[in-house]
Amino acid sequence: MRKDHALRRLVVDGTTAYLWSVRHRHGGRPGDGEPCREVLTLYQGGPATRLVFRAGEGRYVADGHWYSGCVTDGRGNLLNLREPGVVRALVDEARRRGLLPGTGEVDGWELFEAVAVSRAAAATPGVPRGCPPGP
Repeated sequence: MRKDHALRRLVVDGTTAYLWSVRHRHGGRPGDGEPCREVLTLYQGGPATRLVFRAGEGRYVADGHWYSGCVTDGRGNLLNLREPGVVRALVDEARRRGLLPGTGEVDGWELFEAVAVSRAAAATPGVPRGCPPGP
């Protein structure tokens, strides 16, 4: 059985690989206003880059309500940060935007919608992107 916080390896192409882990962080001290958050940490031979998903209005993290590592916008879009395919999609989107390689903290919600939409489109073959709902 795999340890929950063990580093996992994601190979992006023949020359690029990341080590990654996901952790849930509780708010700071009671009353300090710091929300709970899910943190996807990516390592690539140097300082880490953290994609941070903080709870807030219209932004929800697991916090015991569902599986650890899940984030959702409350509109039916949910990403499980423990799934390698989700991590790969987040890495691809962050690289496309020039956020990787990088160091420090990135607001994961900036990537959320693009990744959720692309994952949903991939899960429904034959449906064109941007297709309006039927009558």
